Amino acid sequence: MQKTGRKLSIALAGASAVALVLSGCSGAGSTGGGGNEGGDNTITALMVGNPQMEDIQKLTADNFTKQTGITVKFTILPENELRDKVTQDVANQGGQYDVATVGAYEVPIWSKNGWLHELSTQAAADSGYDQADLLKPMVQSLTGEDGKMYAAPFYGESSFLMYNKEMFAAAGITMPEKPTWAQVAEYAKKLNKKGDVAGICLRGLPGWGELFAPLTTVVNTYGGTWFEKDWTPKVNSPEFKAATDFYVNLVKNYGESGAPQAGFTECLNTFSQGKAAMWYDATSAAGTLEDPSASKVAGKVGYAYAPVNKTEYSGWLWTWAWAMPKTTKKSENAWKFISWATGKDYEKLVGEKLGWSRLPSGKRTSTYALPEYKESAKAFADITLKSIENANPQNPGVQPRPALGVQFVGIPEFADLGTKVSQEVSASIAGSKTVDQALTDGQKLAEDVASKYK
Repeated sequence: MQKTGRKLSIALAGASAVALVLSGCSGAGSTGGGGNEGGDNTITALMVGNPQMEDIQKLTADNFTKQTGITVKFTILPENELRDKVTQDVANQGGQYDVATVGAYEVPIWSKNGWLHELSTQAAADSGYDQADLLKPMVQSLTGEDGKMYAAPFYGESSFLMYNKEMFAAAGITMPEKPTWAQVAEYAKKLNKKGDVAGICLRGLPGWGELFAPLTTVVNTYGGTWFEKDWTPKVNSPEFKAATDFYVNLVKNYGESGAPQAGFTECLNTFSQGKAAMWYDATSAAGTLEDPSASKVAGKVGYAYAPVNKTEYSGWLWTWAWAMPKTTKKSENAWKFISWATGKDYEKLVGEKLGWSRLPSGKRTSTYALPEYKESAKAFADITLKSIENANPQNPGVQPRPALGVQFVGIPEFADLGTKVSQEVSASIAGSKTVDQALTDGQKLAEDVASKYK
């Protein structure tokens, strides 16, 4: 753990690091949580540009604003840009946003630093919210050291393998419920049609939450880890190298064109247009894939558990959640929005207006009892829930870990470390650097991080 009293210069942003002194920032810029100063009924929201967020932007004015009189000004950014922007605003106490989407990685760290409002008090006082209905893994990932919830889950996810059933049937291939990575590579080779259909789509875009979200799960199941329990860095270990070699070669040989620039959004577009036979990524993608208005493969997709090698399961655990920076002067209106956006009625609204498969699921128990959702999401709802339940942030691999996290290491420095190493690995996918070179450089960076904890 951290040495007592030591100031750590950390990088919490994705592609561009923001240097911060954590021990000196706790509680800075707090407004004390008071009401809505200034009498302005407009709040500002910063969110990641995923389909579920685009849906809420469409629905807010005619529903939330109409009901409450509160206008919401949205800023939507790609994942890496979002992480840079929200980190700079929250950590530097900029006060530009009243609510923002953050993830399971940021919340425990930021709550400890006093940068976020705790939401448990408002959730308990909100008679229609039903906090007990929220899935425990999601609440736990958004809980601070004081046992209070510091962000409300908008949707939760694990990861699984999506595949085009028509392509598999035409090739005479049957996908097992729990495939191995060796089987996936074999299928990708058989189904790859260069220049037409990729055998598999995998993220190659730099970013600790882009390329290294799926890749770290491969590292885990291959027996690797970023750090051992005593903080010994293992980035250039044989297991980490074998997993990275496998991933890089798989996407180079049978992956999508432009893989070094492909993240979640690009792979979603590729797979939904029928341009890839498989895609390993977030379970939350399924709702869009099953929407005929957004996907050419709706009704043609099969779902299997995250591929494995040495572990029984390997799916990640994540939630995009709505948080309220301490700097907001409109905490009452901000909570009203968060309560609406993460409540049961919002899920029903999405189902009725946009389609039941598009619910921001993976966060509430009651979602999986809705008859309309169960019918529309029958292809993926059960495997999504089981993947979430089987994700183990305490022990995701074959050895004990020094910090929580499946697809990340739950320490402030990981954002910078993971992003820098991802840039090296992305260069390997592009062919400008070997995996050995990438991980040798990554090991040196990991050693610098480890020296602060040993």
